[in-house]
Amino acid sequence: MPTMVVGFRLGKAATSRQVTVLFTESGVLHRSHGVYGQPPKLDAPKLPLRYLHPGLPWIQGEQVLTGPISALRGHHATALKNGYDEVLIPPACVRLDVAERPLPPREDPRAPAHLELTEAFLGSAPHIAQPLDRAVDAFRTALGLPVRMRDVTWRPRQTPVPPRIEAMLRTLAHGSEITSPGRAPVGWNVRPEAVTLRAGRTAQSLDRQDVLELQAALTAWLRLTQPPPS
Repeated sequence: MPTMVVGFRLGKAATSRQVTVLFTESGVLHRSHGVYGQPPKLDAPKLPLRYLHPGLPWIQGEQVLTGPISALRGHHATALKNGYDEVLIPPACVRLDVAERPLPPREDPRAPAHLELTEAFLGSAPHIAQPLDRAVDAFRTALGLPVRMRDVTWRPRQTPVPPRIEAMLRTLAHGSEITSPGRAPVGWNVRPEAVTLRAGRTAQSLDRQDVLELQAALTAWLRLTQPPPS
């Protein structure tokens, strides 16, 4: 039965060493390391914590692959930090024609190393450059698990405005003018094209930046002079 895996291989040119990390659809993490061109040394497979200790309160309800995915990211970050910056096999999701061994019983969780699985990954993984998160997303998608949406442009939701402002907005949308109340010689006019301040027979139009500055100053003044709550 084929096995779905996701993993990577990084190298450190200064020491001619490599490290390979992958985990399977059952959540078992496999790690191997060694010198370029030499048979790798395989660490004991690491079983998912959710499988070993299903009764732990802080992981109850957690998807079994959550821990292994976090561990895979941790191994990747640690390898880069330790100088393994040569990408020998980019992060990839691969369907291998190798059957994964059954999980050992919880009472004796020692799982033997699975060299055939690692060799199959090394021979089948495509050399397509992509970030680790993309490979993990492909893995989750292949298994029918939810994937977090990425590259989504965020736009703020338009909030409703007070009825008085809504009425003024309709007035401007119809091309009409809003004028300051009263007959005082000093006042303002708001048209769709511009905002104008007037004093007697003198008038001065404001551009958008000027209006924004005036709005900010008026908002600050209103907050400063706001009467204390009763």
